[in-house]
Amino acid sequence: TGSAPVGKMTTHRGFWKLLFLSLITFGIYPLFFYASIANDVNVICSRYDGKKTMNYWLLFFLVAPLTCGIGALVWCHRISNRIGDEMKRRNLPHAISAGTFWGWNLLGSLIVIGPFVYIYKLCRAMNTLCQDYNRYG
Repeated sequence: TGSAPVGKMTTHRGFWKLLFLSLITFGIYPLFFYASIANDVNVICSRYDGKKTMNYWLLFFLVAPLTCGIGALVWCHRISNRIGDEMKRRNLPHAISAGTFWGWNLLGSLIVIGPFVYIYKLCRAMNTLCQDYNRYG
């Protein structure tokens, strides 16, 4: 169904790794984490859905500050949907969508652990998607 993958995608994104490296790098590691997710999603999805996720560095340093954070919310909404849609297209269990982002990351922040649940689900979804891409292209 697909062609050979362009390159091997990382399949070892993890919640605990992100949390630990976020703490010891004083919040710098998550920038690389999200930038790599955006890049991987573009490589995996773009030929099927014709979309392109905005570069995370551009979002973080320019768009989000200019839009008072609204651009970041839109970016997270869209990338969560793209990941879920691609997983659905590949017949993978798709446990992430824009609803996951809004429900767990934003509303879940009221119970403190919600954003952590979202990050866990995001890592798991990306690992599953990247494993499938590495196998089938």
